[in-house]
Amino acid sequence: MVDIRDLHVSYEGEEVLHGINAHFPKGKISVIIGPNGSGKSTTIKALMHLTAADSGSIELDGESVNDMPQIELARRIAYIPQGRNIPDITVSRMVMHGRFPYLSYPRRYRPQDYEMVRKALEWVGLTDLARKKMNQLSGGQRQKVYLAMALAQDTGVILMDEPTTYLDIKNQFELLDRSRLLAEEGKTVIMILHDLESVLRYADHVVLMDSGSITACGGAYDVLASEALKKAFGIELSFVEAENGVHCFVKR
Repeated sequence: MVDIRDLHVSYEGEEVLHGINAHFPKGKISVIIGPNGSGKSTTIKALMHLTAADSGSIELDGESVNDMPQIELARRIAYIPQGRNIPDITVSRMVMHGRFPYLSYPRRYRPQDYEMVRKALEWVGLTDLARKKMNQLSGGQRQKVYLAMALAQDTGVILMDEPTTYLDIKNQFELLDRSRLLAEEGKTVIMILHDLESVLRYADHVVLMDSGSITACGGAYDVLASEALKKAFGIELSFVEAENGVHCFVKR
């Protein structure tokens, strides 16, 4: 699990996170939502020490990560950012990058590293594409490679910044279904999503951000039906009960 306590972050002299507090439980999918510029990505980057905090603390399973070496943090948290360059390497080589935190210098891969890569590729269904170049894959296939790399990293926490962006509907559902399986295996899954229907369908826990603050948190339905969401997005949702669960749409 991950706990954020009174976290303040500034960018170019202006505070962008105003003392936020959040709890992301183990074995659950937690989704951060909010308008553009509300602080979602900054929060994710602060968890990975990619953005420096002015004050506050971040705890991982009760242990402060404020002074944790980056190599140790990489063994505990995997991060799939929103945008990536497409390197001219094979799929298996890309997934092997997830093993870097466990290698000493010079980097020499061990049998267990190859086995972790094999299992990760099998888990995402890309074993047949292991020798393909990354630039020969579709967007959905590449996103599966990044997920496999995170799996090979073998961490208890996985962060995803808008992982469904640019994916077609089939691949969106497939990635979210696999995220559900990761949570069921006991991992702490934290992601940023914009599609509120997907949030309602997949999120166990939702954190709503607005203007650098957390304005609501809790179950998906409770947050999406709240006045805080209406204020943040300027919209109001209606909910319909169906055979496969509750669905939402924007009121007009």
